[in-house]
Amino acid sequence: MSDGERSSTARVVPPARPRKLAKVPFVELADRRVQGVVSSGSDIGRVYVSSVTAGTYAFACSTNNNRPCGGARGTYCNHIRALLVEAVLQYGAERVARYLGVDATGDEPTAQTLTTAMSGTRPPQGDTTAAAPVFSRFLRHLAYLELDPTTVPVPEMQWFPPTRAVA
Repeated sequence: MSDGERSSTARVVPPARPRKLAKVPFVELADRRVQGVVSSGSDIGRVYVSSVTAGTYAFACSTNNNRPCGGARGTYCNHIRALLVEAVLQYGAERVARYLGVDATGDEPTAQTLTTAMSGTRPPQGDTTAAAPVFSRFLRHLAYLELDPTTVPVPEMQWFPPTRAVA
């Protein structure tokens, strides 16, 4: 085994296209949702945890303090739209469409066509119970940014098996 195969680091898939992290610093495809953290446009100290559920396209958006988003009333707010744009940049439009189960007709799906297709189904407003775990994962990712670069194992990551190991 090479040193890379014995290390405790996980292989990261490069983004489909580079993206700026100021508006949407965290986006993930997890728990049958596209979910993430979106910065507020009006208050630098406020962020929103937004999500869209696969299949139903139910949406949720609330602050990190579980206060509801004022713009998410019956349709996708600007935070959710920004989240979807960044998800397409991070993972690619086809992967996001497959993950959410969106049948985006046309040449090549884009964030706009995905959003339009999902909005056309009149999705329900979902609950915000996922906001706390999503925000917690975001804070955990921020903590790793403060670590000095190293090749030694990170204790918090030791439960990940080495790559290509047989259990």
